Amino acid sequence: MASAELCASPGEVIAALVTSEVERWWGSPETYRMTDWSADLRVGGGWNVTVQAADGRHLPAGGKFLEIEMPRRIVQTRRYDWDHPALGHHETTVAYLLEPIGGDTRLTVCHGGFAGFPDAAAEHAEGWARVLGWLQGYFAGAAVPSPPLSLVGEGSADARSHSIP
Repeated sequence: MASAELCASPGEVIAALVTSEVERWWGSPETYRMTDWSADLRVGGGWNVTVQAADGRHLPAGGKFLEIEMPRRIVQTRRYDWDHPALGHHETTVAYLLEPIGGDTRLTVCHGGFAGFPDAAAEHAEGWARVLGWLQGYFAGAAVPSPPLSLVGEGSADARSHSIP
């Protein structure tokens, strides 16, 4: 689980998470970039994205939307369509929870389904901290994203270098 306060309304945050806007902010030249986002934003609808790794590899992922309560909650499945080193093709669940705070939004990400995959859980916890930093920077208009508000989870230095949440 990771959480961050964002300088944006819940609707703006949702748009950044589940539309092609994700391609503008999710990633960095040193890690990976999201490309080719598509989504059918309805319960049961699917979503797909390609991650372009820093080494040029294209790594597809996708899933389906399980719950949509606009603009406060979205729950979706997630699977890698490539052999993730710590998770393989195992499907997990990501919940985005949005809480208005004045004109801002607190976004909490709960990523579950890692039973039997402790290395993958630690790796993704660290990765979500990085992702929320990118999202904070995107909404703040900063060139360098700030760190997230909080992070719950553990990860080794080796796991952090391979994380793609």
